Amino acid sequence: MNFASDNAGGVHPRIMAALAAANEGHVPSYGADRITQAAQDRVRELFDAPEAAVHFVTSGTAANALSLSLLAPGWGKVFCHETAHIQTSETGAPEFFTGGAKLVGIPGTGGKITPEALAETLVAHGREGVHAGVNAALSLTNATEWGTAYSPDEVAALAGLAREAGLGVHMDGARFANALAGLDVAPADLTWRAGVDILSLGATKNGCMAVEAVVIFDPARSEEFGFRRKRGGGLVSKHRFLSAQVLGWLEGDLWLQLARHANAMAHELALGLSRLPGVRIDQRVETNSVFATIPRELHRRACASGICYHLWPHTQDETGEDPVSIRLVCGWDTRLEDVEDALRALA
Repeated sequence: MNFASDNAGGVHPRIMAALAAANEGHVPSYGADRITQAAQDRVRELFDAPEAAVHFVTSGTAANALSLSLLAPGWGKVFCHETAHIQTSETGAPEFFTGGAKLVGIPGTGGKITPEALAETLVAHGREGVHAGVNAALSLTNATEWGTAYSPDEVAALAGLAREAGLGVHMDGARFANALAGLDVAPADLTWRAGVDILSLGATKNGCMAVEAVVIFDPARSEEFGFRRKRGGGLVSKHRFLSAQVLGWLEGDLWLQLARHANAMAHELALGLSRLPGVRIDQRVETNSVFATIPRELHRRACASGICYHLWPHTQDETGEDPVSIRLVCGWDTRLEDVEDALRALA
Protein backbone atom coordinates (compact mmCIF):
# COMPACT_ATOMS: atom_id res chain seq x y z
CA MET A 1 0.00 0.00 0.00
CA ASN A 2 2.48 2.53 -1.26
CA PHE A 3 1.17 6.06 -1.76
CA ALA A 4 4.51 7.75 -1.16
CA SER A 5 5.23 8.73 -4.76
CA ASP A 6 4.35 8.01 -8.36
CA ASN A 7 8.09 7.49 -8.81
CA ALA A 8 7.81 4.32 -6.73
CA GLY A 9 5.96 2.25 -9.33
CA GLY A 10 7.46 0.09 -12.04
CA VAL A 11 7.44 0.34 -15.81
CA HIS A 12 4.26 -0.39 -17.75
CA PRO A 13 4.51 -3.72 -19.64
CA ARG A 14 3.86 -2.08 -23.02
CA ILE A 15 6.72 0.31 -22.45
CA MET A 16 8.99 -2.51 -21.33
CA ALA A 17 8.02 -4.36 -24.51
CA ALA A 18 8.90 -1.28 -26.56
CA LEU A 19 12.32 -1.22 -24.91
CA ALA A 20 12.84 -4.90 -25.69
CA ALA A 21 11.85 -4.35 -29.33
CA ALA A 22 14.29 -1.44 -29.59
CA ASN A 23 17.08 -3.72 -28.38
CA GLU A 24 17.32 -5.51 -31.73
CA GLY A 25 20.23 -4.80 -34.06
CA HIS A 26 22.52 -1.81 -34.49
CA VAL A 27 21.29 1.72 -35.10
CA PRO A 28 22.93 5.16 -35.25
CA SER A 29 23.72 6.67 -31.84
CA TYR A 30 23.00 9.99 -30.10
CA GLY A 31 19.49 10.35 -31.51
CA ALA A 32 20.24 9.90 -35.21
CA ASP A 33 18.04 6.80 -35.38
CA ARG A 34 14.58 6.14 -36.83
CA ILE A 35 13.03 5.44 -33.40
CA THR A 36 14.02 8.87 -32.12
CA GLN A 37 12.71 10.52 -35.28
CA ALA A 38 9.42 8.68 -34.93
CA ALA A 39 9.07 9.66 -31.26
CA GLN A 40 9.80 13.31 -32.03
CA ASP A 41 7.26 13.30 -34.85
CA ARG A 42 4.65 11.73 -32.58
CA VAL A 43 5.11 14.43 -29.95
CA ARG A 44 4.80 17.15 -32.60
CA GLU A 45 1.64 15.52 -33.91
CA LEU A 46 0.04 15.29 -30.46
CA PHE A 47 0.75 18.93 -29.73
CA ASP A 48 -0.25 20.10 -33.21
CA ALA A 49 3.17 21.74 -33.39
CA PRO A 50 4.93 20.54 -36.55
CA GLU A 51 7.83 22.97 -36.15
CA ALA A 52 8.54 22.23 -32.49
CA ALA A 53 11.97 20.99 -31.46
CA VAL A 54 11.73 17.84 -29.32
CA HIS A 55 14.62 16.55 -27.21
CA PHE A 56 14.80 13.67 -24.73
CA VAL A 57 16.59 13.55 -21.37
CA THR A 58 16.54 11.13 -18.48
CA SER A 59 15.23 13.25 -15.60
CA GLY A 60 12.82 16.02 -14.80
CA THR A 61 15.55 18.07 -13.19
CA ALA A 62 17.57 17.95 -16.42
CA ALA A 63 14.49 18.88 -18.46
CA ASN A 64 13.65 21.86 -16.24
CA ALA A 65 17.19 23.16 -15.79
CA LEU A 66 18.10 22.87 -19.47
CA SER A 67 14.81 24.47 -20.51
CA LEU A 68 15.34 27.44 -18.23
CA SER A 69 18.91 27.83 -19.45
CA LEU A 70 17.43 28.73 -22.85
CA LEU A 71 15.21 31.42 -21.34
CA ALA A 72 17.29 33.03 -18.61
CA PRO A 73 20.87 34.32 -18.57
CA GLY A 74 23.03 34.07 -15.48
CA TRP A 75 21.98 37.59 -14.44
CA GLY A 76 18.28 36.87 -15.01
CA LYS A 77 15.39 36.17 -12.69
CA VAL A 78 12.98 33.22 -13.02
CA PHE A 79 9.60 33.65 -11.36
CA CYS A 80 7.88 30.54 -10.00
CA HIS A 81 5.58 29.38 -7.22
CA GLU A 82 7.32 29.29 -3.85
CA THR A 83 6.74 25.50 -3.62
CA ALA A 84 7.72 24.74 -7.23
CA HIS A 85 9.99 21.75 -7.71
CA ILE A 86 12.66 23.95 -9.28
CA GLN A 87 12.65 26.04 -6.09
CA THR A 88 12.52 23.32 -3.43
CA SER A 89 13.82 20.06 -4.85
CA GLU A 90 16.43 20.45 -7.57
CA THR A 91 19.50 21.37 -5.51
CA GLY A 92 20.27 24.52 -7.46
CA ALA A 93 20.26 22.81 -10.87
CA PRO A 94 18.31 25.64 -12.57
CA GLU A 95 20.71 28.18 -11.12
CA PHE A 96 23.69 26.05 -12.16
CA PHE A 97 22.59 25.42 -15.75
CA THR A 98 21.53 29.03 -16.31
CA GLY A 99 24.87 30.20 -14.96
CA GLY A 100 23.44 31.83 -11.88
CA ALA A 101 19.89 33.00 -12.59
CA LYS A 102 17.91 33.85 -9.46
CA LEU A 103 14.65 32.02 -8.67
CA VAL A 104 11.94 34.29 -7.24
CA GLY A 105 9.21 32.42 -5.38
CA ILE A 106 5.62 33.70 -5.50
CA PRO A 107 3.10 32.60 -2.82
CA GLY A 108 -0.28 31.20 -3.75
CA THR A 109 -2.81 28.71 -2.40
CA GLY A 110 -2.99 25.24 -3.88
CA GLY A 111 0.39 25.59 -5.54
CA LYS A 112 -0.93 28.13 -8.02
CA ILE A 113 0.22 31.62 -8.95
CA THR A 114 -2.58 34.11 -9.54
CA PRO A 115 -2.34 36.91 -12.12
CA GLU A 116 -2.61 39.42 -9.28
CA ALA A 117 0.30 37.87 -7.40
CA LEU A 118 2.43 37.73 -10.53
CA ALA A 119 1.64 41.34 -11.38
CA GLU A 120 2.56 42.48 -7.86
CA THR A 121 5.82 40.54 -7.98
CA LEU A 122 6.74 41.97 -11.36
CA VAL A 123 6.13 45.47 -9.99
CA ALA A 124 8.29 44.69 -6.96
CA HIS A 125 11.05 43.51 -9.30
CA GLY A 126 10.50 46.29 -11.81
CA ARG A 127 13.96 47.71 -11.27
CA GLU A 128 16.28 46.14 -13.83
CA GLY A 129 19.85 46.85 -14.79
CA VAL A 130 23.39 46.04 -13.87
CA HIS A 131 22.64 46.13 -10.13
CA ALA A 132 19.33 44.23 -10.16
CA GLY A 133 19.63 41.85 -13.10
CA VAL A 134 16.83 41.31 -15.60
CA ASN A 135 13.44 39.64 -15.41
CA ALA A 136 13.77 36.66 -17.75
CA ALA A 137 11.24 33.86 -17.34
CA LEU A 138 8.09 32.54 -15.71
CA SER A 139 7.94 28.86 -14.79
CA LEU A 140 4.54 27.24 -14.14
CA THR A 141 4.05 23.73 -12.79
CA ASN A 142 1.14 21.73 -14.23
CA ALA A 143 -0.06 19.73 -12.38
CA THR A 144 1.22 21.70 -9.40
CA GLU A 145 3.06 20.35 -6.38
CA TRP A 146 -0.33 20.43 -4.63
CA GLY A 147 -2.07 18.31 -7.24
CA THR A 148 -4.05 21.20 -8.70
CA ALA A 149 -4.18 21.94 -12.42
CA TYR A 150 -3.99 25.23 -14.26
CA SER A 151 -6.70 25.49 -16.92
CA PRO A 152 -5.86 26.83 -20.39
CA ASP A 153 -7.42 30.17 -19.46
CA GLU A 154 -5.35 30.38 -16.28
CA VAL A 155 -2.15 29.59 -18.18
CA ALA A 156 -3.04 32.14 -20.85
CA ALA A 157 -3.67 34.87 -18.28
CA LEU A 158 -0.30 34.30 -16.61
CA ALA A 159 1.58 33.86 -19.87
CA GLY A 160 0.01 37.06 -21.18
CA LEU A 161 1.36 39.03 -18.22
CA ALA A 162 4.74 37.38 -18.66
CA ARG A 163 4.90 38.28 -22.34
CA GLU A 164 3.95 41.88 -21.64
CA ALA A 165 6.90 41.99 -19.25
CA GLY A 166 9.24 40.42 -21.82
CA LEU A 167 9.49 37.04 -20.06
CA GLY A 168 9.74 33.62 -21.66
CA VAL A 169 7.32 30.99 -20.32
CA HIS A 170 8.33 27.50 -19.19
CA MET A 171 6.02 24.76 -17.96
CA ASP A 172 7.22 22.02 -15.63
CA GLY A 173 5.01 19.16 -16.79
CA ALA A 174 6.35 16.34 -14.64
CA ARG A 175 2.68 15.40 -14.20
CA PHE A 176 1.41 17.08 -17.36
CA ALA A 177 -0.49 13.93 -18.38
CA ASN A 178 -2.39 13.97 -15.08
CA ALA A 179 -3.30 17.63 -15.55
CA LEU A 180 -4.37 17.01 -19.14
CA ALA A 181 -6.48 13.99 -18.17
CA GLY A 182 -8.13 15.90 -15.35
CA LEU A 183 -8.98 18.89 -17.52
CA ASP A 184 -9.86 16.89 -20.67
CA VAL A 185 -8.40 19.47 -23.04
CA ALA A 186 -6.04 19.27 -26.01
CA PRO A 187 -2.28 19.33 -25.29
CA ALA A 188 -1.84 22.40 -27.49
CA ASP A 189 -4.53 24.31 -25.58
CA LEU A 190 -2.64 23.87 -22.32
CA THR A 191 0.74 24.82 -23.78
CA TRP A 192 1.68 26.84 -26.85
CA ARG A 193 -1.80 28.12 -27.64
CA ALA A 194 -1.90 29.50 -24.10
CA GLY A 195 1.53 31.12 -24.45
CA VAL A 196 3.98 28.46 -23.22
CA ASP A 197 7.38 28.57 -24.95
CA ILE A 198 8.96 25.40 -23.55
CA LEU A 199 7.40 22.34 -21.92
CA SER A 200 9.17 19.77 -19.76
CA LEU A 201 6.95 16.78 -20.57
CA GLY A 202 7.26 14.16 -17.85
CA ALA A 203 6.87 10.46 -18.60
CA THR A 204 8.80 8.78 -15.78
CA LYS A 205 6.09 9.31 -13.14
CA ASN A 206 3.49 7.95 -15.54
CA GLY A 207 4.68 4.49 -16.52
CA CYS A 208 8.08 4.99 -18.18
CA MET A 209 11.49 3.93 -16.92
CA ALA A 210 13.48 7.15 -17.23
CA VAL A 211 12.62 9.70 -19.90
CA GLU A 212 11.33 13.27 -20.15
CA ALA A 213 10.81 15.32 -23.29
CA VAL A 214 11.76 18.96 -23.70
CA VAL A 215 9.31 20.42 -26.22
CA ILE A 216 10.45 23.80 -27.56
CA PHE A 217 7.53 25.29 -29.45
CA ASP A 218 9.60 28.07 -30.98
CA PRO A 219 12.42 26.23 -32.78
CA ALA A 220 14.49 29.44 -32.84
CA ARG A 221 14.96 28.98 -29.10
CA SER A 222 16.37 25.46 -29.50
CA GLU A 223 19.66 26.20 -31.25
CA GLU A 224 21.72 25.96 -28.06
CA PHE A 225 19.90 23.01 -26.52
CA GLY A 226 22.05 20.27 -28.03
CA PHE A 227 25.25 21.92 -26.83
CA ARG A 228 23.86 22.55 -23.34
CA ARG A 229 22.58 18.98 -22.99
CA LYS A 230 25.94 17.53 -24.08
CA ARG A 231 27.97 19.86 -21.87
CA GLY A 232 25.75 18.96 -18.92
CA GLY A 233 26.28 15.23 -19.40
CA GLY A 234 22.70 14.66 -20.50
CA LEU A 235 23.13 13.36 -24.05
CA VAL A 236 22.54 9.59 -23.99
CA SER A 237 24.49 7.68 -26.63
CA LYS A 238 22.01 4.79 -27.00
CA HIS A 239 19.25 7.30 -27.51
CA ARG A 240 16.81 4.81 -28.99
CA PHE A 241 16.06 3.52 -25.49
CA LEU A 242 14.75 6.91 -24.44
CA SER A 243 12.76 7.35 -27.63
CA ALA A 244 11.29 3.84 -27.52
CA GLN A 245 9.79 4.60 -24.13
CA VAL A 246 8.11 7.72 -25.48
CA LEU A 247 6.71 5.87 -28.50
CA GLY A 248 5.30 3.08 -26.34
CA TRP A 249 3.91 5.60 -23.87
CA LEU A 250 2.09 7.64 -26.49
CA GLU A 251 0.87 4.76 -28.66
CA GLY A 252 -2.90 4.37 -28.45
CA ASP A 253 -3.04 7.23 -25.91
CA LEU A 254 -1.58 4.97 -23.24
CA TRP A 255 -0.17 8.02 -21.46
CA LEU A 256 -3.64 9.46 -20.91
CA GLN A 257 -5.13 6.11 -19.93
CA LEU A 258 -2.49 5.71 -17.21
CA ALA A 259 -2.98 9.27 -16.01
CA ARG A 260 -6.76 8.93 -15.88
CA HIS A 261 -6.40 5.76 -13.83
CA ALA A 262 -4.01 7.39 -11.35
CA ASN A 263 -6.35 10.36 -11.01
CA ALA A 264 -9.35 8.08 -10.47
CA MET A 265 -7.54 6.16 -7.73
CA ALA A 266 -6.72 9.42 -5.96
CA HIS A 267 -10.37 10.44 -6.04
CA GLU A 268 -11.39 7.06 -4.58
CA LEU A 269 -8.77 7.39 -1.86
CA ALA A 270 -9.84 10.92 -0.96
CA LEU A 271 -13.49 9.93 -0.83
CA GLY A 272 -12.77 7.05 1.52
CA LEU A 273 -10.48 9.12 3.74
CA SER A 274 -13.07 11.91 4.01
CA ARG A 275 -15.47 9.44 5.65
CA LEU A 276 -13.07 8.60 8.48
CA PRO A 277 -13.54 10.43 11.82
CA GLY A 278 -11.24 13.39 12.31
CA VAL A 279 -9.91 13.42 8.72
CA ARG A 280 -9.91 16.60 6.68
CA ILE A 281 -9.15 16.72 2.95
CA ASP A 282 -7.06 19.87 2.64
CA GLN A 283 -6.95 20.34 -1.10
CA ARG A 284 -9.47 19.64 -3.82
CA VAL A 285 -8.32 16.51 -5.66
CA GLU A 286 -7.83 17.46 -9.31
CA THR A 287 -5.14 14.97 -10.35
CA ASN A 288 -3.38 12.07 -8.64
CA SER A 289 -2.41 13.59 -5.27
CA VAL A 290 -4.38 13.69 -2.01
CA PHE A 291 -3.54 16.14 0.76
CA ALA A 292 -5.17 15.43 4.12
CA THR A 293 -4.87 16.15 7.83
CA ILE A 294 -5.42 13.09 9.98
CA PRO A 295 -5.43 12.42 13.74
CA ARG A 296 -2.08 11.39 15.20
CA GLU A 297 -3.48 8.00 16.26
CA LEU A 298 -4.65 7.32 12.72
CA HIS A 299 -1.16 8.17 11.48
CA ARG A 300 0.32 5.61 13.89
CA ARG A 301 -2.17 2.99 12.74
CA ALA A 302 -1.39 3.70 9.11
CA CYS A 303 2.34 3.28 9.69
CA ALA A 304 1.76 0.04 11.61
CA SER A 305 -0.37 -1.26 8.73
CA GLY A 306 2.38 -0.61 6.18
CA ILE A 307 0.67 2.30 4.45
CA CYS A 308 3.33 4.58 2.96
CA TYR A 309 2.90 8.30 2.33
CA HIS A 310 4.78 11.56 2.86
CA LEU A 311 4.41 13.91 5.79
CA TRP A 312 3.48 17.34 4.47
CA PRO A 313 5.15 19.58 5.39
CA HIS A 314 8.18 17.53 6.31
CA THR A 315 9.02 19.62 9.37
CA GLN A 316 6.24 18.32 11.60
CA ASP A 317 7.07 17.18 15.11
CA GLU A 318 6.87 13.39 15.20
CA THR A 319 6.76 13.34 19.01
CA GLY A 320 3.71 15.56 19.43
CA GLU A 321 0.04 14.67 19.53
CA ASP A 322 -1.07 17.27 17.02
CA PRO A 323 -2.84 16.18 13.80
CA VAL A 324 -0.60 15.15 10.93
CA SER A 325 -0.70 16.64 7.43
CA ILE A 326 0.06 14.06 4.77
CA ARG A 327 0.36 13.71 0.99
CA LEU A 328 -0.66 10.51 -0.76
CA VAL A 329 0.09 9.99 -4.45
CA CYS A 330 -1.47 7.38 -6.72
CA GLY A 331 0.43 6.03 -9.70
CA TRP A 332 -0.43 4.33 -12.96
CA ASP A 333 -0.17 0.96 -11.20
CA THR A 334 -2.16 1.80 -8.06
CA ARG A 335 -4.91 -0.81 -7.82
CA LEU A 336 -8.40 -0.28 -6.50
CA GLU A 337 -7.64 -3.16 -4.12
CA ASP A 338 -4.70 -1.16 -2.72
CA VAL A 339 -6.99 1.77 -2.02
CA GLU A 340 -9.67 -0.42 -0.46
CA ASP A 341 -7.16 -2.32 1.67
CA ALA A 342 -5.69 0.94 2.96
CA LEU A 343 -9.11 2.32 3.86
CA ARG A 344 -10.10 -0.91 5.62
CA ALA A 345 -6.91 -0.83 7.67
CA LEU A 346 -7.70 2.71 8.79
CA ALA A 347 -11.42 2.24 9.46
